[in-house]
Amino acid sequence: MTPERWKKLTSVLSKRQADLTVVMENVHDPHNISAVMRTCESVGIQDVYVLTTIMPRHKRFGIKSSSSAAKWLTIHQYTDAVACFTELRKNYDIILTTHLATDSIDLYEIDFTKRIALVFGNEHDGVSHEIRAMADGNFIIPQMGIIQSLNISVACAVAVYEALRQKKVAGHYEETSLSADRVNLLLKEWGGTDNDLK
Repeated sequence: MTPERWKKLTSVLSKRQADLTVVMENVHDPHNISAVMRTCESVGIQDVYVLTTIMPRHKRFGIKSSSSAAKWLTIHQYTDAVACFTELRKNYDIILTTHLATDSIDLYEIDFTKRIALVFGNEHDGVSHEIRAMADGNFIIPQMGIIQSLNISVACAVAVYEALRQKKVAGHYEETSLSADRVNLLLKEWGGTDNDLK
């Protein structure tokens, strides 16, 4: 590995956020999944969860939408909701779903300095009742128009960039929140060639 590559990879890993993740439940379009992954990678999220309980497990994602983001992420795929949430509970204190309900909180009321998982539902039905029941609450992205929903990749981008804003103010990007062992493991996984960084 060249010194330049080493510097680039270690710089990226120093800004990874272990206390923020995105979960996608039964998202049908692989291009939507990949667009979400690209956004997650851009704000320093390392772990992304893909839950498929009513459809076949995704074998690949839309490469054009992801701009190869998937190779820089740790993607956890689950077909069982309970198993997925059991794993989430080990790493995150709060799990919130995107859902329009009377008890939903505004995105800008969320304290993203805490360990948080955000769940986004599929393109047609949103987050399922089963998942909402397992989560700690719901949040909404405030909108002023007639249409009260956003494309999943847009909704994710709005949400995680608010997380980035709060975390940057709190100094979370000044040092990595990944363990030294995790950083070394990712460095080995990302070894490859310098062309992979393009």
